[in-house]
Amino acid sequence: MLRWQAIATIVLTGIAATVAGVHGGLSAAFGGLVGVAATIVFALVASLGSATNAGLALLAVLRAEAAKIASIVVLLWLVLITYKGVLIVWFIGSFLLSVLILSMAALVRDDA
Repeated sequence: MLRWQAIATIVLTGIAATVAGVHGGLSAAFGGLVGVAATIVFALVASLGSATNAGLALLAVLRAEAAKIASIVVLLWLVLITYKGVLIVWFIGSFLLSVLILSMAALVRDDA
């Protein structure tokens, strides 16, 4: 899924840069990168747990989900307070696309 998130972010960044200029491209890139970073955080935290039974596996997934949500909140806040030229439509649109792709992970078989 990380690959598809990156591809979608790159494509949307190119579209935003063409339509809205440099700030549009940067806004879309930052939005997509928030989703990509959250996916990485989820994977790292989930891999830390040693799931010897179903209860511990569930706990590891819940801990990873909480870390993902916390990282999303912090990164969105960080971009919005530091990048004054952010174009909110491109930023949030790219972020939502990235998160939507992540939510589709259970429906897609990745053989690569």
